[in-house]
Amino acid sequence: MKNLIERANTKLSVGWAASLLSVSFLMSALLGLLRDRLLFANFPDAVTDAYFTAFRIPDFMFVLLVSGALSVTFIPVFAQRHGSGQKESAWQIGSSMINLLAIATFFLSLLMLIFAPTLINLSGAGLDPEAKETAASLMRIIAVNPFLFSISSILSSMQQAVGRFFFNSLAPIIYNVGIIFGILVLAPALGTDGESNILGVALGVALGSIIQLLVQLLGMFGLGFHYQPRIHWKNKGFRKVLSLFPPRSFDQGIDYFITIFENNLTTLFFAVGATTSYQAALTLRNVPITIIGVAISTAAFPLLSKRADSPRTDLFRKDLSELLRVVLWLGIGAVVVTFFMRGYLVRMLKADGDAAAASLLGWFTLSILMRALFQVVSRAFYAKHDTKTPLMVSVAALGMNIVLALALIRIIGLNGIAAAQSVVALFEVAALLAIIRTRYGHLFGQRDLVQMVKMLVAGVVAGMVNYWFVRIALPLQANDIGFFSLAPKFALIVSVTLLAYAVVSYLLKITEAKPVIRSIIRFVYRPVGFRK
Repeated sequence: MKNLIERANTKLSVGWAASLLSVSFLMSALLGLLRDRLLFANFPDAVTDAYFTAFRIPDFMFVLLVSGALSVTFIPVFAQRHGSGQKESAWQIGSSMINLLAIATFFLSLLMLIFAPTLINLSGAGLDPEAKETAASLMRIIAVNPFLFSISSILSSMQQAVGRFFFNSLAPIIYNVGIIFGILVLAPALGTDGESNILGVALGVALGSIIQLLVQLLGMFGLGFHYQPRIHWKNKGFRKVLSLFPPRSFDQGIDYFITIFENNLTTLFFAVGATTSYQAALTLRNVPITIIGVAISTAAFPLLSKRADSPRTDLFRKDLSELLRVVLWLGIGAVVVTFFMRGYLVRMLKADGDAAAASLLGWFTLSILMRALFQVVSRAFYAKHDTKTPLMVSVAALGMNIVLALALIRIIGLNGIAAAQSVVALFEVAALLAIIRTRYGHLFGQRDLVQMVKMLVAGVVAGMVNYWFVRIALPLQANDIGFFSLAPKFALIVSVTLLAYAVVSYLLKITEAKPVIRSIIRFVYRPVGFRK
């Protein structure tokens, strides 16, 4: 067992780390889809509306204080100390962050436990009284998440800083397994009434949070971490992390505040079930963003930070440009599949379909590409220890999103929420790229722009292939309800579409397609004994 843990904790290169995280996020996403499918199948819309609303404030607290902020403020400072041999200082920084955030989130969790009924009015003002009561009960259980996640996130960040990703990659998988266990085992044990046994799902959430923390502890094995039960206020590295922390935290908080705002819109202006439809579309939208944007940017951030600290700004621009092109190429393929197969995707979640969710997902598709790119672009600023610029752009985006959403829901109904997000995501990426160009010079030359145009051409061809399958060859039928009925058709269409995209990209000599084609060739030829 000890040898297996040591091997799992081996330092990985950026390429291997990105691959591992992508596979992990894909598995987690698939489990997340299974989780939501089971949830929708076992509970009515009124109950799932309350369930999703119960997460908004606890998740907001976690995002505001911990999520994302650690990866771009803590990791560079910790990695610099650890990499330069100042390990005692690194351990002091890690211990201080664990203690500070554990204390802060403990009291926040306690407040959520006490004031849950009041807080529900902030995230689901339009829910009926019975749904609010259910949501408050759920929040009291879910309130433990920020505390547990704050500790596990710091442990995860320390592992990422030294190139360890295996146990970090298991954590989101374990979390979803816990929730599925809650749906299948704990909920039925509490009875048959939807509004009471939904509490079993919340207990599964808490269980998943506890187990994923234990998994993160395995990732610390052999690292030599020396935990100290105190806060080292005099440590310069710790103070530097704290100075960088607020702008990034507020930036993350603004992003999630939009989710709370939109959740309120769904409960105030639309019928029961609108919140569930919105969440279903949001879940499907976030899958490719996580697999592509988050995985690649997370794996590349330590290297990007080193480039940023170097006087060679040309190397920093080169690495950033390459990352953006890779994400763009992968993102275009994801957008094509998501847009044309939105009916299939929603049916995978909700057996009887959901026209509102499918329509929302269609309007969300531009934001898939933009949010994936945003993951990389924003980290370019964080690598330069600049957390204020993305914050200012996010503040502007917040105002734009609120105004657009309120205006567009009057014109195109519920779809206005997704349309506003897509427009604002485009604005954020464009604004940050413009600022990078002003400060550090051009990221893309004429050759890069030609490559991007070729990517769009390949995307159009892939879209035509997908459209032919979805509309003519294998259209979605009314009896395509079960997973086993949908999965073969879905897998075939997606495989052919992505293969067409890769082949056209290869023929157009798009650089990013070459390693993918080589991998496909190796996969196909090796099993049948062909040799080069």
